[in-house]
Amino acid sequence: MHGLDLADDTFLAVPGDLVSAAVAEPAFLRRHWSELVLRVYADRGVKGRCWTVDGPLHGTMEVWLEPVLDGTVLHYYLRVDPVGPDGRPLDLTPAARGRLARRWRIIGRGAALELKLRLEAGREPGLAP
Repeated sequence: MHGLDLADDTFLAVPGDLVSAAVAEPAFLRRHWSELVLRVYADRGVKGRCWTVDGPLHGTMEVWLEPVLDGTVLHYYLRVDPVGPDGRPLDLTPAARGRLARRWRIIGRGAALELKLRLEAGREPGLAP
C-alpha cells in the first residue's frame, strides 16, 4: 500500500475524446505536475491514461474516463510514496502526511477543474455538449 492514495471524480459535460486529448497534452501535465516525472505506461485512448511517477513522489497516477449521460466523469488516482533526494521513502509524521496529501489533492482537483472550465467554455447550462 502506498503512503498517499488519493482519488477524485469530476463530471465534464463534454465527450470523452475531447477530455482524453486534453489530458494527453504535455503542456497540461507540466502546468499541474511540473515537479513530477510522468511516463505513460498505458494509453487507453478515450478511456484515459496511466503514468509512472518519479521525483519527490514515486508510484503511479491514473486518469480513467467514464462516459456518463451526455458527458464524461474524470476519475483521478494518485498512488505514491513520498521519497527523499536519495530516492528512499520518507517516514512522515501523520500531520506531515496529511499536509502532503492535501497539497496533491488540491493539485489534482485544480487540473480537473481547469479541464472542466476550458472544455465546457461557452456551453449553456442544460444544453447538450
